[in-house]
Amino acid sequence: MLEIQTRDHLYLEVSERIEKLIEKKALKIGDKLLSVRALSKEQGISLSTAFQAYYHLESKGLVEARPQSGYYVRFSPKHSLNIPTSCEPSDEATPVSVDEIIGSVYKNLRSADNLINFSLSSPAPELLPAAKLNKSVTQVLRDNTDSCLSYEHVQGNVELRKQIARQSFNWGGVLSDEDIVVTAGCMEALAFSLQAVTQRGDAVAIESPTYFAIFQVMESLGLKVVEIPTDPLTGIDMDCLDNAINKLNIKACLFVCNFNNPVGSCMPDEKKKQLVTLLARHEIPLIEDDIYGELYFSKTRPRTCKSFDKKGLVIQCGSFSKSLAPGYRIGWAIPGKFKDRVVKLKRMNNVSTNTLAQAAIAHFLANGRYELHLRHLRKALHTQCLRYMQAVGQYFPENTRITRPQGGFALWIELDKKVDAYRLHKRALKHNIGIAPGQIFSSQGHFENYFRLSFGLPWSEKVEQGIKTLGELARKF
Repeated sequence: MLEIQTRDHLYLEVSERIEKLIEKKALKIGDKLLSVRALSKEQGISLSTAFQAYYHLESKGLVEARPQSGYYVRFSPKHSLNIPTSCEPSDEATPVSVDEIIGSVYKNLRSADNLINFSLSSPAPELLPAAKLNKSVTQVLRDNTDSCLSYEHVQGNVELRKQIARQSFNWGGVLSDEDIVVTAGCMEALAFSLQAVTQRGDAVAIESPTYFAIFQVMESLGLKVVEIPTDPLTGIDMDCLDNAINKLNIKACLFVCNFNNPVGSCMPDEKKKQLVTLLARHEIPLIEDDIYGELYFSKTRPRTCKSFDKKGLVIQCGSFSKSLAPGYRIGWAIPGKFKDRVVKLKRMNNVSTNTLAQAAIAHFLANGRYELHLRHLRKALHTQCLRYMQAVGQYFPENTRITRPQGGFALWIELDKKVDAYRLHKRALKHNIGIAPGQIFSSQGHFENYFRLSFGLPWSEKVEQGIKTLGELARKF
């Protein structure tokens, strides 16, 4: 086992060094790489390890093998299309007007057969550890005296909360199980958090663009939104947020700081610290949606805003829906000073979260299976991200802009202003292709010529053909 792990580590180490040379343009598109034999000799590795390194780069679409010639650089993210532009800052708090387009988009997608679904920001089932999760379900049913038929504790399964507390070490947290409230998915955690810190008519600062379900929650709670422009690389515009705080009576903020959906931006850790300090000065609660935090492509997990929180004003929300089991609907909140309010809201709304699902995930985590699964999932998503980016660059018009996410599931694509993303969505459906038009990611229907392309589906000829067809449809505008 140790020998296998060492060999795996070696080929990944070699491939990562070559990948960095490609990113820094030390190796350019079309450059020939060392032969497998030469790489083996130069790096002091076996021929099979050298081949694995090249095969790994080939799976990412970074290099290609040419018959009787060797390996060549095929693609570099640095050579891809420009990054999309940000929106203009908002100068007022506006009522949420969730467009019927949201219902239209997802109603159509559910009814389509043989759909290439680029619209759902979640992993394909084949990327998830179904067999191992099934074993955990079977085991907890055997071990539980009443077969998980009873209500679970209102705050959540104790063992699950302990496992989540241990996971917090990765993002700089120091928690106990008492700090955590288990919920039915991340959206319920966000809803309880908003209710705990706001009243009807209050203004809440959010990113622009942001995940459309957040608008639906705010609409149901009678809240107004202040949209803060988001840089595709570093997250919210801090100056715009500061100005909004001084001009408008903002009662809370709700941000996705790690791999925002749909932009994919990741706020640098130092900027997160500045954000927490700014909001603490004004005594404004921050609801941090960290649902994508574990899906990073670099070597280390980005920290959370919660890790910089000294006043208990940051409510961190998360879930296993994007990383492990979407259908289990298990999420959580770390409410800080608002814990009693969140627990009360949970007791009033649903009494308890699914007993069996909590116990199964707790067992899965306790047996060390989660981190191994995450390593495989991150590797697969990074590979898919690069492949999708490459295909968009190849098949879409030259003036297309695209993000370069370092984690998560989403590519945010800006098309020519002549293109209406909702019309593109309608035309794509006729070809059994689903996308998420940009209008649904703004409370006011902005981003008409943008769309989100999720790369949760493993790369295949069918996926490539779908992206090629989208590019052809975009050109027809």
